[in-house]
Amino acid sequence: MNPTSLSWRWPWLIAFLGLALIALALATTVLSKRAQSRQKVDTDQGQAIVFSLVEDLQGESASKTYRMWRRLKRVGAILLALCLIVGTLLAARPSNVDKSQVSGRSRDIVLCLDVSGSALPYDREVLNSYLKLVRNFEGERIALSIFNSTSRTVFPLTDDYDLVIKQLSQASTILEGVQSQDNIDKMSDKQYQAISDWLEGTQNRKDTTSLIGDGLVSCAALLPNFSTDPQAHTVSSANRSSSIVLATDNVASGQPTYTLEEGLNLTKAAGISVDGLYSGPKQSEQDPETLQMRQLIEGQGGIFLLQSGNDSINSLVTNIERRHGGDLKHAKESSLIDQPGWWALALSLLVGAYLLVVWRLKR
Repeated sequence: MNPTSLSWRWPWLIAFLGLALIALALATTVLSKRAQSRQKVDTDQGQAIVFSLVEDLQGESASKTYRMWRRLKRVGAILLALCLIVGTLLAARPSNVDKSQVSGRSRDIVLCLDVSGSALPYDREVLNSYLKLVRNFEGERIALSIFNSTSRTVFPLTDDYDLVIKQLSQASTILEGVQSQDNIDKMSDKQYQAISDWLEGTQNRKDTTSLIGDGLVSCAALLPNFSTDPQAHTVSSANRSSSIVLATDNVASGQPTYTLEEGLNLTKAAGISVDGLYSGPKQSEQDPETLQMRQLIEGQGGIFLLQSGNDSINSLVTNIERRHGGDLKHAKESSLIDQPGWWALALSLLVGAYLLVVWRLKR
């Protein structure tokens, strides 16, 4: 604690204590003078003086004990007065100004995962790459949403990285059993149930899977300032950049509410950038669905990467970091913090000493 910056939140308590001590001193002085004056009057009038206990304790042992008792009383009174003073100072809330510099990036990222049967085996690699990325975050907020025919939010936008790492690690462990047919064949009932529980809520429409556009819109809804009403679109706050990483194979089945193109138009109008990662078998990387996804995402200014050749999820992460990283901002913050430490310790020691003196007096 820096004593030069020490302040009191309730200084009026100190003033009240000062006034109380002055009043007590004045009262003690007045009463003492009155007692002395009364004793002098009684002596002048020749009245008998009442015997004193001091005169009755003239023996060596009794005199020694009596002197000790008087000393302890004085010490006890002093300690009690000090307890009152320090207690009042503590009640006045001694405080200190804490100055610190906070660093952080102004960015929101939603990881949007297609968990349909065709994309699920490739999602674990996406999650593992984000686990590595999160460990280097400074102020970014991240969310995870998974979708098939419907969407489920695994966790909303948060900068609680302990929670994020826990959730991503748990999901990565669960999806380990679906990376290949070999793993699926060896899956235990417990593993199967864990996967089923994690995917619960993503398949609530019958005979429909992998609705890409609907999934993208659901992910965008986790970001500030997004609306599906074209008249209500406003560009995202300039204070934080918003982006979505859409991991899918773009193979849809069923009638969606929004197509991928319509979803991308909505995110663009809201100032949200969308980057794409093809999550599917390598032999389908040149299929019409994959080429369409590349064209739509790159047409909106996003990054699209495959998992073959020189492209990888790590490359996607690096590119997002470079293009949508947001500025590393440094902000100075000052906070008025209570500093009861030494005062509380002093009060504890004084009370302990007073109780010890009282115990000795009783003996």
